[in-house]
Amino acid sequence: MIIEQTDGLIAAVLAGLITGVGGLLTFLKKNYSKDDINLMLNISAGVMLAASIFSLILPSLEGMKQLLPDNRQISFGFTIAMMTGMLTIGLLNAFLPHEHEISGRHGSGVEVNAAWLFVIAISIHKMPEGLAIGVAYGGENLHNPDILTLGIALQNIPEGLMVAITMIAAGYSRLKSTIASFLSGMMQPVGAFLGLLMSGIGNLMVPLGMAFAGGAMLFVIINEVLPETYDANQSKKSALALFSGFIIMCGLSIAVK
Repeated sequence: MIIEQTDGLIAAVLAGLITGVGGLLTFLKKNYSKDDINLMLNISAGVMLAASIFSLILPSLEGMKQLLPDNRQISFGFTIAMMTGMLTIGLLNAFLPHEHEISGRHGSGVEVNAAWLFVIAISIHKMPEGLAIGVAYGGENLHNPDILTLGIALQNIPEGLMVAITMIAAGYSRLKSTIASFLSGMMQPVGAFLGLLMSGIGNLMVPLGMAFAGGAMLFVIINEVLPETYDANQSKKSALALFSGFIIMCGLSIAVK
């Protein structure tokens, strides 16, 4: 168990640090269009959708089948865990002050600089992603957790770029903006630690934790990422990017099981 905990935390730290790579991209190219960022985010959303299904949801069901005697118990436990994951991230969304470009400001009325509201929004995404890494490493006998970590790391790059671009637009230097993108990714090790603790409670908590993390991830993808990127004027391009990411991650998940 100690080895899995160490590996899970290391994986979460590395995936979180990849967020800063997005910030470093601002040193390579001065301007990124909204279409460029939306394209990258739609690809990463497809990657994460497939990773959630193949690395969390399906292994969760497989684990419950091994531990619970009948389908009614499996259905009840799986459904409650998924809904609880969605509800938890929904509550964080409702109460923590943050801002999205299209849907606007959310959370409490605490006064925070607009640029940092956006950083908080990205950081909220990182918590369930880290949680997913933690429970995946806790249940690595059910599925290879490295595939999920890879998917999360890939998604972190465009989100880190968005953080840096927002900070630069608010008047911060490229260096400070890149540091902010690195910091936003550091919520992932925190989430991974919680996921590993959850997995250590008992055997049943591993598949339940996977279902919980799967629900949380689906909430982030469907409620947070896609509404901000799916441009009605570019719907075919957005759909193609989403499908491409999903298919690529499906292939990887099947090939490296």
